[in-house]
Amino acid sequence: MPTSGDASGALPHPHVVLLPSAGMGHLVPFSRLAVSLSSPGHGCGVSVATVLPTVSSAESAHLDALFGACPAVRRLDFHLAPFDASEFPGADPFFLRFEAMRRSAPLLGPLLAGAGASALVTDIALASVVIPVARDLRLPCYVLFTASAAMLSLCVHFPAYLDANAGGPVGDVGIPGVYRVPKASIPQALHHPEHLFTQQFVANGRELAKADGLLVNSFDAFEPEAIAALRNGSVAAGFPPVFSVGPLAPVSFSASEPPENQADYMRWLEAQPARSVVYVSFGSRKAISKDQLRELAVGLEASGHRFLWVVKSTVVDRDDEAELSELLGEGFLERVQGRGMVTKGWVEQEEVLKQESIGLFISHCGWNSVTEAAANGLPVLAWPRFGDQRVNAGVVARSGLGVWEERWSWEGEEGTVSGHNIAEKVKTVMADKTVRNKAVSVQDAAAEAVADGGTSYRSLAQFVQRCRDLSVSK
Repeated sequence: MPTSGDASGALPHPHVVLLPSAGMGHLVPFSRLAVSLSSPGHGCGVSVATVLPTVSSAESAHLDALFGACPAVRRLDFHLAPFDASEFPGADPFFLRFEAMRRSAPLLGPLLAGAGASALVTDIALASVVIPVARDLRLPCYVLFTASAAMLSLCVHFPAYLDANAGGPVGDVGIPGVYRVPKASIPQALHHPEHLFTQQFVANGRELAKADGLLVNSFDAFEPEAIAALRNGSVAAGFPPVFSVGPLAPVSFSASEPPENQADYMRWLEAQPARSVVYVSFGSRKAISKDQLRELAVGLEASGHRFLWVVKSTVVDRDDEAELSELLGEGFLERVQGRGMVTKGWVEQEEVLKQESIGLFISHCGWNSVTEAAANGLPVLAWPRFGDQRVNAGVVARSGLGVWEERWSWEGEEGTVSGHNIAEKVKTVMADKTVRNKAVSVQDAAAEAVADGGTSYRSLAQFVQRCRDLSVSK
């Protein structure tokens, strides 16, 4: 693998190793970054370190598609050390995978040394244990933060907040140079210092200053306060460079025969009038209670609008065996036939959001969903459920990409949002031309950021140049 220029004066090809953690919310941006870095425009050699088996079927299918469709992206098998999950009874399976990978970090040394890497980009979930390994190898180590820049600023500042708080309960968190994150928007786990995720989050936040740089899947015009505050040292003095490289472009893995459910919903969407369909998806990570699923069904039916709804009733897709009729109530599917489409299968969301028929996205505000909506100029009705999603919903509201009904509950809070409230909100937002026009303005800003010479294009080019300069110096 070439790491220096040849006699013709050609630019060197740095070899960047990417290390994602678990879950589609982490894997998807890493895949997009891999394809972008390996493109002729950036000219990097790229390897992706993978752990098998994956936690979910969706991750496994995604990795197979990535390596099958993109031969320039190579695979590095990362074999984990034995891990006893019984140490954390009842823990989220994805958090357990984070911990298993973190405890296996010392095994990365030989893998990275043998790969001939010029630089490593690790997932934020692994940062505190991977950065020291890279430092021992004298290998530049960057972190891809897979959520918003606002959430990155919270991750950076939160350890200092805890130190100053001296063990008191977590309240509102004022982030220097950014804004105040209210207590109700702080990820649920962070209110419990003994929680596995909290221990990982705080350890990662403390170590970020030792990274060679941070990449974030956002763009300057979308999150101006947070990105500027991270760069100018307001959040943390002496913080490493921040490269805003988003929205990372979706990757199309063409298949000779699309899955049956994909052909069905795409044909249905293509037959609907422009901006008439409400797309409903709460992501790949968390299930919604049966009571709330049924109220959502009532709301969608009562809204009078067409809809495509992706239903998830378990945390891990492999465990999902419930029938739709059982989850959504007797007769629902028959009553909405033709006007609504419901699926439990994996949906190629980036393809759905490109469809002219989509008029509104009811979203949990996972960050991939937010950036995809921004890239397509689709208004978002934000209904965050878990983790970083209320912070991300704040970005949606501030940027003009959509609206957030802040009174609607999320995981761990009492109360179920009624079907009546859901129906009325859907009807209001679908009829609001101002919301649509603002979302289109966000789309224009996103397109400008990733275009040749735009802020995100330049940021990624600067990152590649740093990797290339280090390849030459070697």
